[in-house]
Amino acid sequence: MLRVDLHTHILPPAWPDFAARSGYGGWVRLEHHAPCRARMLIDGTLFREIEDTCWSPARRLEDCDRDGVAVQVLSTVPVMFSYWARPEHALDLARFLNDHLAGVVAAHPRRFIGLGTVPLQAPDLAVAELARCVGDLGLAGIQIGTHVGERNLDHPDLFPVLAAAERLGAAVFVHPWDMLAPERMRKYWLPWLVGMPAEAALAICAVIFGGVLERLPRLRIGFAHGGGAFPAIAGRIARGFAVRPDLVAVDNPHPPERYFRRFYVDALTHDAETLRALLRLHGAERVALGSDYPFPLGEERPGALIAALPELDPAARARLLGGTALEFLAVPAKRFG
Repeated sequence: MLRVDLHTHILPPAWPDFAARSGYGGWVRLEHHAPCRARMLIDGTLFREIEDTCWSPARRLEDCDRDGVAVQVLSTVPVMFSYWARPEHALDLARFLNDHLAGVVAAHPRRFIGLGTVPLQAPDLAVAELARCVGDLGLAGIQIGTHVGERNLDHPDLFPVLAAAERLGAAVFVHPWDMLAPERMRKYWLPWLVGMPAEAALAICAVIFGGVLERLPRLRIGFAHGGGAFPAIAGRIARGFAVRPDLVAVDNPHPPERYFRRFYVDALTHDAETLRALLRLHGAERVALGSDYPFPLGEERPGALIAALPELDPAARARLLGGTALEFLAVPAKRFG
């Protein structure tokens, strides 16, 4: 069965000094400090240490071949979104990242698919860059964050970007970033363990209750990390709509269950029962293999959890391992045959 990993991250091996280029700080800088290792620094403070699997196509292809992954879907590391920056500088970075990513895909078209990034804080620039990603660079869509400052994905300012994605037939993959309540999550890696699942669930609720999916019925939108906390609170969300429509149904009169099989999620749950809950909630037609490669909180062997579910029939297993991802991306399987 064709194995397509929807959720992987890549960086260029180097990039310009955007602090010098823009005249202010906050940008990520890459410092190669040892063989096959580098530090991601923000204003001199360590954000993350990474290995060459993050920037070397050859190294990641070695891992793909080892793990039986035929195709990786490449997207940037979410800290690079830079939605806090001035629009023209965020666009400058996005174009650099997208050009690099498109070059990697072009060099290995049977192994990689690309999702670009856009300066979401400036919707007009984001729409233009989205069109360039799809039209000029041949990418399948974009990866975006769960919010832009205080604006969730149902904010009217962001609607033109999602509408453009629907019009262009571009996939939109939503990844948690800039997690809420950082002042309460300074220890125990809680932004990644608790903040990310909360961010994903909040983003899903925004597009459901905000009527985004109702207004854009052909939008292909997916959420990382199995939708985060959403599977665990889906029943509570439905109950809240039923008992307090005066508070919940203020922007969309339709019950949330109407949309549970309208959006996609990856299968990155780390737990068989949670994956089963995803399948009950969304169906195999909306769940796709995603590993978060090459980061340690991802699935070490992409697809191992899917392979471990004995009750899956061959058709469902094929959907989970590859078919759903290719449908979400609108990429034909014959490209990899």
